[in-house]
Amino acid sequence: MAQSVILHLESVSKQFSRTATPALQNVSLTLHQGDILGLLGPSGCGKTTLLRIIAGFEQSQSGIITINGQVVAAVDNWVPPEKRNIGMVFQDYALFPHLTVAKNIAFGLHNSGKNSGTQINQMVTDALELVGLSGMESRYPHELSGGQQQRVALARALAPSPTLVLLDEPLSNLDVQVRIRLRQELRDILKSASASGIFVTHDQEEAMAISDQVAVMRAGCVEQFGTPEGIYTQPASRFVAEFVTQANFLLAHRREQAWETEVGAFELTDNNLFRGEVASLDEFDRVELMIRQEDLILKPDNQGAMIIRDRQFLGRELRYCLRTESGQELIARTTPQVALPIGIKVKVSVGEDCLRVFPSTSGENYPKSSKQVVCQDSIVR
Repeated sequence: MAQSVILHLESVSKQFSRTATPALQNVSLTLHQGDILGLLGPSGCGKTTLLRIIAGFEQSQSGIITINGQVVAAVDNWVPPEKRNIGMVFQDYALFPHLTVAKNIAFGLHNSGKNSGTQINQMVTDALELVGLSGMESRYPHELSGGQQQRVALARALAPSPTLVLLDEPLSNLDVQVRIRLRQELRDILKSASASGIFVTHDQEEAMAISDQVAVMRAGCVEQFGTPEGIYTQPASRFVAEFVTQANFLLAHRREQAWETEVGAFELTDNNLFRGEVASLDEFDRVELMIRQEDLILKPDNQGAMIIRDRQFLGRELRYCLRTESGQELIARTTPQVALPIGIKVKVSVGEDCLRVFPSTSGENYPKSSKQVVCQDSIVR
């Protein structure tokens, strides 16, 4: 059975001043019932503005927003936040310090005027059980850890059974270990409640871990929309490739059937052209090769084209900073079984199907679409 559409945005734009660059430019996307959408991008890209417009805290200049079949924002129609049936989790949690956990969660339920005291008590109990805080009803916010406060804020948002839950960087105020643990808990809670959610983050791993769909934003536009796996393996632009995968890029020049780079030559084919917008590699004499950090294979070699400038032990992996003769630096991540010493020369190779080409005629400007190519023998020669 097809999932029902819970949120639809069509050409939503927002500009805060007539002279400034638009905060949002023709943003369109669709979220289905029960899915979690991550708005991912650098500071100033428009992701929080988009969240606030969906919530009704800001009004867009153009476009249409539909929530659960109801138009809540259009040129001639704007529904206020309190009538959109939306739950909101703020970055600083916005808990009332003078109210207990139970009263914080019940605050909005009382204000709605739709529930009896018995119903409110049951809704609070159910919400606390959902977020794993049963028995903490009488505590005050200052008596809770940061992670527990975040769960109270989430419980308050979920208690009224909203159509949509919006979260503005919900884990940003927590330390690293708590953030990693709560990623899974946050996803589990939303899924257990059968809630549709949208959350803002600038953390790539966080977006990938929590989301069913990711919208990568840049300069007020959605640069790419898709599953975490699809965006990571098939980035639609050089910006997405750099921001999401944090990949390496090498300039490559055509020489007969090979493409030469500073670290060796690759044999490339047209087998996996991205979206078909570039007909053939024959159209280019110079391209950019994208190589993910985890796809670089290192082998000590006195004749190698790269030297290990630095090495970092990250527990599950080793991170190498490699330098070419010209001074360009690449990053490689490998398993920590064998640690290569700093200062040695290495030869690099790349696994088959691990390369993507970004054609360029200028060496500076890259088309938004790209194509994927394969290294036929998987070895840099």
